[in-house]
Amino acid sequence: MVCVLTLARNICAEVGMLFRGIWTLRRRCCTGPLLLLGIAVGLFYHTVTVDRDRTELKSSQRDQRNKSAVFDHKLLLKNPERLTSLLEASQTDSFVHHSKCRCAGKAIILTGQRAPTDTEVQLYQRVLQQQGYQVDQARYAETSASLRQGRRDGRDWSVLICLKGSEKSCLRKINFAHPQHRQRVNIIPAFAGVFLDMGGVCRFLTDSQLSGVTLPIRPSACAFSTSPQEGTPNAAEDEWRRPITLSYSDIQSMNATINVYVLVTSATPLTAFVHRTALVKPHLDKTSYATELQVFFRERLGPVLSHKAIEHMNHVISDILKAALLTTKDSSSSSRCQLCFQLMTFSLHYNSSLHPVVVKLQTDLHFDGMKDPHFDGQIAKEYMLEDVLKLLFPACSSEAVEPSLPFRTKEENQKYSDCEGPNALCLPPDEMHLLQQFNQHLKRPGPFQLLYPTCPLPDDPQHDLIQTESLSAQDYGWRPALMALLQELSLYYTRKHQIESLDDPKSPEASDPLSRKGRCVDPHLRQLYTDPPMVLMPVFNAWEKEYRAEVPFDVITIRIRPEPVSPHCHIHLDEHLGPRMANYPVGLGNSRINILVMDESEAEPVVMTIYTLHIYRESRPSLPMFDEYVMCSFMQDCGLVVRPDQPCGLEPIPGTRSSEEAQASPQPCLSGDEPGRWVVPCLSCSDNRTCDWREVAWQPDSCYHPLLDQPQLQTCMMDRKVLFIGDSTNRGMMYYLMERVNTTLEDWDKAHDTIVYHNLNQGRTSASYSYYPQFWLPKAQRPTFQRALQQLLER
Repeated sequence: MVCVLTLARNICAEVGMLFRGIWTLRRRCCTGPLLLLGIAVGLFYHTVTVDRDRTELKSSQRDQRNKSAVFDHKLLLKNPERLTSLLEASQTDSFVHHSKCRCAGKAIILTGQRAPTDTEVQLYQRVLQQQGYQVDQARYAETSASLRQGRRDGRDWSVLICLKGSEKSCLRKINFAHPQHRQRVNIIPAFAGVFLDMGGVCRFLTDSQLSGVTLPIRPSACAFSTSPQEGTPNAAEDEWRRPITLSYSDIQSMNATINVYVLVTSATPLTAFVHRTALVKPHLDKTSYATELQVFFRERLGPVLSHKAIEHMNHVISDILKAALLTTKDSSSSSRCQLCFQLMTFSLHYNSSLHPVVVKLQTDLHFDGMKDPHFDGQIAKEYMLEDVLKLLFPACSSEAVEPSLPFRTKEENQKYSDCEGPNALCLPPDEMHLLQQFNQHLKRPGPFQLLYPTCPLPDDPQHDLIQTESLSAQDYGWRPALMALLQELSLYYTRKHQIESLDDPKSPEASDPLSRKGRCVDPHLRQLYTDPPMVLMPVFNAWEKEYRAEVPFDVITIRIRPEPVSPHCHIHLDEHLGPRMANYPVGLGNSRINILVMDESEAEPVVMTIYTLHIYRESRPSLPMFDEYVMCSFMQDCGLVVRPDQPCGLEPIPGTRSSEEAQASPQPCLSGDEPGRWVVPCLSCSDNRTCDWREVAWQPDSCYHPLLDQPQLQTCMMDRKVLFIGDSTNRGMMYYLMERVNTTLEDWDKAHDTIVYHNLNQGRTSASYSYYPQFWLPKAQRPTFQRALQQLLER
């Protein structure tokens, strides 16, 4: 600042002297235009001189800082403990503290095609709020009030989560208003388009920069409509088959397709992690199962080869990510959002080799191959998403207050614009914060393992080629020094975690005495999953115990799967021995389901918490009858065909126009199993929505069933035992009979097991009911009809 003021004062003095000289000359012989020309020439000369001096001064200062930075980086590379201590010390500053600076931050969730009640949307909302964020929701970026308010400076939000259907809206927002310092988006702009399918070939593979590079990936891996295929390898796979010196028996079990889940935390420079959970589809199997990567490789290859297999897997994925980033057309797109992150799914095929081939590459997390993708797949995905959010956004302290961004940015620039800062790293704010973030991820990786940067394999020419091309394309500014520091951090923490695992092989959970005994210490539900999805009122909250939901008439069963917070807590529906998951039949009107969270660590199970779900099923749509209608009949519903040889759906009854014209059958039926059909009045037999389903009745073909009055019915039912076995329809018939015999219905329940009533007809009649089929039980445990009937008879 002193230098600038001095230069300005000298300019003013010299211009003043020049002006006085020209003014004196004008009195003698110069005209006005000549005078102005002289003044302009003088000012231009002095401006050029000052700019040249200022440029030389800045260049000298920049060279001085670069020399000091290189010196400091080389020292830190030799002493990684000092590097980590410097990063830890910088965490105490409020403007760089990763876990505390977000307590006052705002997170925006763009739901896109998902409803606000979707379990995945609720997961983002719940976890981000737990981590200290104020969470807003909108459908798209254009409809978000928070984003519209921040369009001028883009500083009103900290995290932007873009769910399925809102990706294009998010990219437009990023391109229009570049994310500011520490603003994060779950989409990396540099990845936008590079993994598209271009005529059956991944787009990035067609780039000329990759000519001469053979990557272990099928050209069709980016195709959206195809699924991972197993079979004969193509030419690219043949080229990647390395000579195997191991015996075939050592790796013959390596014939499977594995879904590996990758979290890219930064594109430039590239930093990525892989989740320990993978989805494995063995050869010839139709479904996949979730397991841990290390467990899968260790079971099939042993401890030594499994380590090599994981190394090869990591380098294959890393090389593909670097190759894709290398082909990005816009070099500034990757730096546009330096803290943006991306979730990806790599489908790797192993065919009796330690070297996998990528057969499918997708953004986001995909669990489609599981036996029950709606429940198992969605639950596995949400567990992984929760791990991602807790890694990227650690829980913060409510006592910390984030300073305003303009003040923070100004302070950062003063702190790190020279080499005299307390950390002595001489890195700009963006690079400094990225290094701190990487240090935190390595320090507490949770279920993640470092994917990149790591040491390259000694015999990996493809890695060397891609690395050389990548560095030549990105070797600017602080990038080389930053990459060297990232590499050293990864090596330091890798060695540290290896030593810690050898010293203390016990997991934190095993050290907890309550967890070791299997105690249910947190008796709450994590989420309540239903199929079809239901809108719960209120929105699910682990601390809320009672919910209501409505379903249309067409929904006759609901699959329910409550998921507990702790794996040591056991879930049972309706009763102590009830199932954990069930296809629950839903009757008309109100139904109630009790969800019991139990502790079964002791000999006597204990109910810890009870959640109650009330479900209201709408009545069948019906219209009130008018004077003119037709009588329609049907044998069975076309949506639930029992006898394929019989017709289904509504059919007109010929010769019957109204209830007044309908003639009763001339004689009573002699047995209760006379053939017949259901009849119902409708405006048209071609549309069941025009029927009055309140008047539906069973009508025998050639006789009628006389209705007994109560004394006759009581006499007929005396000293008899009536058995009902079936679904809720049979149960309703039993309650109707009980009400006719006893005049009133004193006791009833929507039971799904066996119930017996002995208090009918002054104790002279008994009725019993057993629900069948018991579809919530595993197939091997379901009783046959004969067995269920025998059990009912024995009661």
